[in-house]
Amino acid sequence: MSLSELFHVGIVVPEIEVARERLSSLLGVEWGPIVESDTEVRNAVGPDEVISLRLCYSTEAPRLELVEERPGTPWVCNGFSNLHHIGFFSDALTRDARQLEEASCPLEICGRAGAEAPRRFSYHRDPLGVRIEYVDAASRALMADFLFKAPGGAAGAE
Repeated sequence: MSLSELFHVGIVVPEIEVARERLSSLLGVEWGPIVESDTEVRNAVGPDEVISLRLCYSTEAPRLELVEERPGTPWVCNGFSNLHHIGFFSDALTRDARQLEEASCPLEICGRAGAEAPRRFSYHRDPLGVRIEYVDAASRALMADFLFKAPGGAAGAE
């Protein structure tokens, strides 16, 4: 992994609509649709569960991802910085997640489907406090077709 492969920066926000409006006003950011998803996760410190998430991505690279706060999950605001994670695509999610764990960057939470985990994504918590997310590269085309489009427009460039 290298910084040149950066896919997105995730920011946890209290209210996604307010954050979109504010960042559009400040930075001229255009946003793709808000997606609401019940996401199956494997939590490294607790039981498997389903978490309802609301998120959206900017339409242009470098991507900003807004995730609406969900108390009691890793997606919470704090008093310091709500920069939540730095995300990269992975062509080998299981292998890459294992390599981060072996590099003292343990799994915090990941997507799952039944017993299969990690699936779709994995978050790893570095001792510095920075989260690194891997997103399965197989979802790249779907994300470009759906999440990165401005309403009524074309997908932003990668």
